[in-house]
Amino acid sequence: MKQSGGAFGRIKELILYRNMERETVLEMMAWIAGQLPEHLCEGKECLTEEVRSRFYLCMHDLAELAGRYGFEGNLWHAYLTFLLVNHENIFTTSCEIRGISDGSLLALARHDYAIFRELFAFDFARIERALQDESFEEFLHYRRAQETGKLFNRRIRDRICELSVQLAGAGSTEEFTDYMITFYREFGVGKLGLHKAFRVAKTDGRVQIEPITNIAHVNLEDLVGYEIAKKKLIDNTEAFVAGRPANNCLLFGDAGTGKSSSIKAILNRYYDRGLRMIEIYKHQFQELNEVIAQIKNRNYKFIIYMDDLSFEEFEIEYKYLKAVIEGGLEKKPENILIYATSNRRHLIRETFRDNEEMSSDLHSNDTVQEKLSLVSRFGVTIYFGSPDKREFQTIVRTLAKRNQVRMPEEELLAEANKWELSHGGLSGRTAQQFIDYLLGMQAGSAEQG
Repeated sequence: MKQSGGAFGRIKELILYRNMERETVLEMMAWIAGQLPEHLCEGKECLTEEVRSRFYLCMHDLAELAGRYGFEGNLWHAYLTFLLVNHENIFTTSCEIRGISDGSLLALARHDYAIFRELFAFDFARIERALQDESFEEFLHYRRAQETGKLFNRRIRDRICELSVQLAGAGSTEEFTDYMITFYREFGVGKLGLHKAFRVAKTDGRVQIEPITNIAHVNLEDLVGYEIAKKKLIDNTEAFVAGRPANNCLLFGDAGTGKSSSIKAILNRYYDRGLRMIEIYKHQFQELNEVIAQIKNRNYKFIIYMDDLSFEEFEIEYKYLKAVIEGGLEKKPENILIYATSNRRHLIRETFRDNEEMSSDLHSNDTVQEKLSLVSRFGVTIYFGSPDKREFQTIVRTLAKRNQVRMPEEELLAEANKWELSHGGLSGRTAQQFIDYLLGMQAGSAEQG
């Protein structure tokens, strides 16, 4: 006589949490639970070969999940938690960043969470006795390898593992619900909640927003100098995140002065307050409307980031950008801004031909002005100029002290001057490259010693 599978038999009763990503393991476990005899004896003969094979396949998938995301502890609980934090539905997206305290959605969520509590409580001991395989114990007390788990940043990974333990220990459905709402309010849900930055891709003709999993953790305090420029960027972003009026922002100036690093640092500073960033390239500008359509109704604040933005005279992609910034009949979403960096003040290259055409084409001036007017669509423009000699030396001294470079100051500055003459001139980037070089040499000397 087969048993119904207990909680697994109620999976089809879920209301909000349906069609979940990676639910194959859950479905397979439901089938396995339904195949178990009512009175399971000990010994391998108690399970059919197909049941045994599918169970080990489930264990394989759980191990793969743990390796990819860095989970540890009870992998069954970690898996169920992974399903919950990733599933975007009307309840979870309502909870993200803001939370929810009453209403019918909350009642429906509690209905589903009662089922998940039963899934968390599933007793694998009966299967473990039948398998007579000690390796199964590793899945209930899994220890993470040092270098595994690259798809979540460490803070998210550890918080999901913590949530897994909390949910397993919840004494009631209400407590289970409170844990989930707290997580959604703190981090959000799905890929937009669990990641900071994204890129745009097109798969099978569909525009996809894909997470970027390896983000440089730059802080504004790490960037030496440019205090006025950084304050303008902070003030604009602070207003945006706080829900006040804010402007599209253009950071322009010399190469290597920290424009891109400043924007990355802004993301790291305001991520906890719901800021997300989507990087998009020039050839993808025609996809901007679709990208905006996918994010405009979420509870996050999005910066659409365009790095090293510039246009040649023959390129027309700037027209897509102008159309998005200016907007059409539909009001521009309040949760979206555009931040761009460029080495060009006017973004679009001007040539003598533009001036020559003015004498032969009555309307050519309109064409030139259309090109040059793009920069005016950015309400805030911030200049990052190359440092002078003294400023460059200040940057070098600061970075050397911060990185504990062991070298007399006079020798340090002399070597820095030699370095900048053959490595791109005076800039913050050149200073950082010089310090990295010294650290490499310093580490090499220590190894030889």
